[in-house]
Amino acid sequence: MAFIGKAWCFDPNFGRVMMALAVDVSRFEGVPMAPPDPILGVSEAFKADQNDLKLNLGVGAYRTEELQPYVLNVVKKAETLMLEKGENKEYLPIEGLAAFNKATAELLFGADNPVLKQGRVATLQSLSGTGSLRLAAAFIQRYFPEAKVLISSPTWGNHKNIFNDAKVPWSEYRYYDPKTVGLDFEGMIADIQAAPDGSFVLLHGCAHNPTGIDPTPEQWEKIADVIQEKKHMPFFDVAYQGFASGSLDEDASSVRLFVQRGLEVFVAQSYSKNLGLYAERIGAINVVCSTPEVANRVKSQLKRLARPMYSNPPIHGARIVANVVGDPTMFGEWKQEMEEMAGRIKNVRQKLYDSLSAKDDSGKDWSFILRQIGMFSYTGLNKTQSDNMTDKWHIYMTKDGRISLAGLSLAKCEYLADAIIDSFHNVS
Repeated sequence: MAFIGKAWCFDPNFGRVMMALAVDVSRFEGVPMAPPDPILGVSEAFKADQNDLKLNLGVGAYRTEELQPYVLNVVKKAETLMLEKGENKEYLPIEGLAAFNKATAELLFGADNPVLKQGRVATLQSLSGTGSLRLAAAFIQRYFPEAKVLISSPTWGNHKNIFNDAKVPWSEYRYYDPKTVGLDFEGMIADIQAAPDGSFVLLHGCAHNPTGIDPTPEQWEKIADVIQEKKHMPFFDVAYQGFASGSLDEDASSVRLFVQRGLEVFVAQSYSKNLGLYAERIGAINVVCSTPEVANRVKSQLKRLARPMYSNPPIHGARIVANVVGDPTMFGEWKQEMEEMAGRIKNVRQKLYDSLSAKDDSGKDWSFILRQIGMFSYTGLNKTQSDNMTDKWHIYMTKDGRISLAGLSLAKCEYLADAIIDSFHNVS
């Protein structure tokens, strides 16, 4: 065993025996180096690249046409208002800022939704989408220890980590069809149908990450049919409400469909993308329950789980959200800015498709790019081809072929198209 112990040695300068510390191998010698994060590691490699043509399409963070980070004007206004009010930094309750919880639930379900009026939703402010998912995972592990979570294949890189760390078993359901670069709807339905009754089904509310491929409204109805029939628990991850289509209501329609059917539902929310509050870590976990009494019990246990995990959520970003959503003028300005951000991504998506179609004389159909939605596009490139994008073209992306269109400018679309065409046709 590694240790730090005592040893005796003779010091000739003093003619006596001295005691010294003998340092053996570190107690941490058995701790291995963790692998780099597949997404955050892309940014680290990008920063180290000195090439002028380099392009970071790995991390899902919005950039301006000049590829600079963007702070929404309405966020600046909300922060100014907070300073003028001279609000303090006292601890929030475990469940978070009451005004935020009210605003975020109304934004998600619709202010007039009966489940809110009846008090059937347990809402806790949490640490953005990741923290909300992790809190729900801890709840599942404690109160549904025999249940399994179904996760789409592929999915956001952190989903599996979250359930693994919470010791919640999971399996995958088919989602992506490489032949069509589209949705494998039949495979998805078959896998959800085959899962044990009462499973939790993790669904992306809109703008599926990483594929950008969403079910149609008709397909959502069929998904709800099967989940209801199998007595599964739908568990939505809503990270892009308003940021995908530009409409808050349209991007929440999948969640509202399930709630309208009377199902109990988990929903994790994040404000990293739609308000640009990446570093504020603002989000919420919502649980739609059958009765107000059940909702109160669920909320009490979520608070109990949150207390030893992080104790209290942060206040700054919560106040921003509450101020923006609660003020009609700022709310209108936010919706306009969201439409502009979503519109810029749509324009970049169209320009990339146009550039690919014009430059590629092989006859390949690139229209799947236009059928995808949100900030990501699944290019269909494999790992070797994605490596070529980085090694030869200095374009940084995840190894599954996903690119973030939010980090792309109109001026860079033709360069990206050249790189994709070269990688697709010349790298096996």
